[in-house]
Amino acid sequence: MTKKKGRNEAVVKIACIQMEPVAGDKDGNVRKSAERIEEAAGNGAKLIVLPELCNSGYVFETRAEAFELSEEVPGGPTIAIWAELAARHQLHIVAGFNERDGEVLYNASVVIGPHGHVGTFRKVHLWNEENLFFEPGNLGFPVFKTPIGRIGTFICYDGWFPESYRLCALQGADIICIPTNWVPIPGQDKDREAMANILVMAAAHSNSVFIAAADRIGTERGQPFIGQSIIVSYTGWPIGGPASPDRDEIIYAEANLSDARRKRNWNEYNQVLRDRRSDVYEEMLGSDMVPGWY
Repeated sequence: MTKKKGRNEAVVKIACIQMEPVAGDKDGNVRKSAERIEEAAGNGAKLIVLPELCNSGYVFETRAEAFELSEEVPGGPTIAIWAELAARHQLHIVAGFNERDGEVLYNASVVIGPHGHVGTFRKVHLWNEENLFFEPGNLGFPVFKTPIGRIGTFICYDGWFPESYRLCALQGADIICIPTNWVPIPGQDKDREAMANILVMAAAHSNSVFIAAADRIGTERGQPFIGQSIIVSYTGWPIGGPASPDRDEIIYAEANLSDARRKRNWNEYNQVLRDRRSDVYEEMLGSDMVPGWY
């Protein structure tokens, strides 16, 4: 008997890998990421998100060091290892890495599927001393169509700009995957929810998209990071995590990614993207991206 297709066929098990890369130890970082990917795959994950710059570490001392730790895409060794894992386990990976394009470096994230490189994002909004090493991203906010759904991605500080989420949603993203290295926010009480998580939850709700944010932990060359990786439903409420602020761990959630599209109708009268007053502001916020949500 042929199984009747139902509404759960877009259910995907998502994993966010929270780990501590070591500055300069590219081989060790990639080996650790591969071990965690194997673990997540063994637990049934089909979409895996890793932190920002997880193959190189974050705090560079010199431009020479940053260049030494960079690689091209899709031909670099880190990408090759992740692609082999994606193919072997039939899954998708979104991970942050140090991209070299000629003589230029980008803080980038890569989307890899079972058949290899799907696409690349370059961080648009650079944070603090990143400006000394990287060029601002020049690829906009692409959304990649994959067998498991439409995947958007951006990195860390990009999430402080509502336009980042909105441009992904307007192109039809079902889920936004965020490799990140969140740092402490001045005035943040250590017992309160991370500001980054509050922003993620609000953006998921106001754009009707799932969001999976994988953060790093530890202190690197004096810079602390806060962990608390999180997976959020299109409703805005967490469905995985938040993770701890200081431990390597993997958080999981199952999500029917089709719900991000189906449930954008909040009631009989309101649809969060349709209700935008594009007669008051430009439809795509000045971007040349092509709308794709409807």
